[in-house]
Amino acid sequence: MTDDELEEGFDRLNRLITSTDDLQGFLQGMAGLASESLSRARGTQIECAVALHRRKHRTTIAGSSDIAVWLDQIEQRLGEGPCLEAMDVGHAIVVSDATEEQRWPNFSRTLADEGYRSAMGIPLELGSDAKAVLDFFAAPAEQFTPESVADARIFGDMAARALRLAIRITTSEQLVENLKAALEGRTVIDLACGMIMAQNRCSQFQAMEILKKASSDRNQKLYEVADTIVQRVNNSQASTFFEK
Repeated sequence: MTDDELEEGFDRLNRLITSTDDLQGFLQGMAGLASESLSRARGTQIECAVALHRRKHRTTIAGSSDIAVWLDQIEQRLGEGPCLEAMDVGHAIVVSDATEEQRWPNFSRTLADEGYRSAMGIPLELGSDAKAVLDFFAAPAEQFTPESVADARIFGDMAARALRLAIRITTSEQLVENLKAALEGRTVIDLACGMIMAQNRCSQFQAMEILKKASSDRNQKLYEVADTIVQRVNNSQASTFFEK
């Protein structure tokens, strides 16, 4: 890859962070850029999928095409293939010809049946809490030469930096949403307690105990019982307002 191509690739990856609505969209855009970059370098169509593994999250898969996503999903389901191997060992893994590949017979057979003879897995360094890998597929055999592997590694390094930032942004947004949800739930519970206190002329502690007992008796969450009480009195749901 030339210096101009490197600069363009890094710029487009950074723009993806701000132009996509969620992590899935970013991954799809990243796979598209990877496909475009290697296809241009090799002079043939190369598809790309990306698989992201995070603790306490389901594996997220996106790709430059439906077939790329499907092949990656098959590899994940079979538990074998260059993508998973690359993620485990931490370096590039190449399939030169799927019709002759012996390391992963089930996946190689599927790959060849779909008309793809070359494949390559490029791991992305994300830190201790996440792993990701770029999975490249090409129809002709012997497509991923040492030069192609070097180009894919360079793109992978840029993609990893952008993906780390995208994950941090997504995590921060999720924390904010969780905090808002918790505050909204607290608002409803406090309102319900106030209504119980007024109706029963009791303390806040006693009102909360009444609310907890109703939650247990009805086998409902505390928030759901409180929300029912508030809606019954107000004929509408309670709202929490946040200043922007």
